[in-house]
Amino acid sequence: MTTLALNNVRPYGEDVTNILIDVADGVIDAVGENPFDDADEVMDCGGNVLLPGLVDMHVHLREPGREDTETIATGSDAAAKGGFTAVFTMANTSPVIDQPFLAEAVWAKGQEYGKCDVYPVGSISQGLKGEQLTEIGLMSRSGVRMFSDDGKCVNDPQLMRRAIEYAKAHDVVLAQHAEDHRMTEGSVAHEGEQAARLGLRGWPRVAEESIVARDAIMTRDYGGRYHLCHASTEGTVELLRFAKNQGIDVTAEVTPHHLMLTDEKLATYDGLFRVNPPLREARDAEALKQALLDGTVDVVATDHAPHGSEDKCVEFENAKPGMLGLETSLAVVHRIFVEPGLADWRFVAKVMSERPAEILRLKDQGRPINVGEPANLVLVDPESPWTAHGDEMASKASNTPYEGIEFSARVVGTWLRGTQTYDSKKA
Repeated sequence: MTTLALNNVRPYGEDVTNILIDVADGVIDAVGENPFDDADEVMDCGGNVLLPGLVDMHVHLREPGREDTETIATGSDAAAKGGFTAVFTMANTSPVIDQPFLAEAVWAKGQEYGKCDVYPVGSISQGLKGEQLTEIGLMSRSGVRMFSDDGKCVNDPQLMRRAIEYAKAHDVVLAQHAEDHRMTEGSVAHEGEQAARLGLRGWPRVAEESIVARDAIMTRDYGGRYHLCHASTEGTVELLRFAKNQGIDVTAEVTPHHLMLTDEKLATYDGLFRVNPPLREARDAEALKQALLDGTVDVVATDHAPHGSEDKCVEFENAKPGMLGLETSLAVVHRIFVEPGLADWRFVAKVMSERPAEILRLKDQGRPINVGEPANLVLVDPESPWTAHGDEMASKASNTPYEGIEFSARVVGTWLRGTQTYDSKKA
């Protein structure tokens, strides 16, 4: 097969058209009013929505070290099922991705499997210890575009300053997990009425916000490209807005779970809902939603964090933090923004594909659906109800926080450079 026709599609949910893909070259060959019925393979897409393939700036695929919970292969399957054509996998593996050969191995394994482009994120500090910088220059020459100690914060301001300076010199992104550990020791839930009622140690907003403020000022003074992982508080939104108004090169992400869920979910002490940063209050979720709409927060990133049942089906305080996200994120964003008419599919493409690709300077992702562009695409049926069940996920783990929740938008198909990586009819 050399050509594939996607007939009767609606790019960005707009007018119906027809798309011809050159599979051999992996690009869009033609867009036209008339169906391409003479292609080698023809698919009638039933008027479904076509978007550029999604890009996730923040996932945990656990390989190397915890292949019992996820692998690059199973994570790629989950990504493709969720509509993603590129993901960035964090460095907190075992061993930590703090050497060029480890980063190169992650990339090569993803390419060999071929379901999704898996970009390695290098750690900022060696071994995530927060003591000594990694070889940012060497790793950037190995293709690492982003560095993060995610899972831990770079608390030492002097180390963070040096990291910002080195990252600027090599034109890479620094992604910070904003958490002053001195304020969160033993904390497992948002510091508020719910935690007090449940007898859980509270995690204050200021633990995040104080690091965001510090890092914004450092970025102002020393330059570079700074990205905030999983923004979670109303105050963080205010600080981001201030920084952007000052012209500081700061970007930020929000997770689907911080948009949709609140600490009210903790009432049952279910370890599925333990996450870092914790689920906050409704006013935080509302502030994050508005910030994504107005561009103060740039992107949606899943923070996909697989865990085995032995790490979740325990006392809340002992549950490992993290939730699955790759297979549900598009449905969550659709439910929050598109269904109530707050935003359209152009917005979804922007925050889940175009803007993350722009921040990370991916030339072949997040591109317009036009002739000559890479055929990295996702087809979505916005009216195909389905219910989230952890045991039906493509991920190796099952720790979804949306168990039993019904969504209306479903990924029908995903294509990476013209090759179909997910087909709902064959799943």
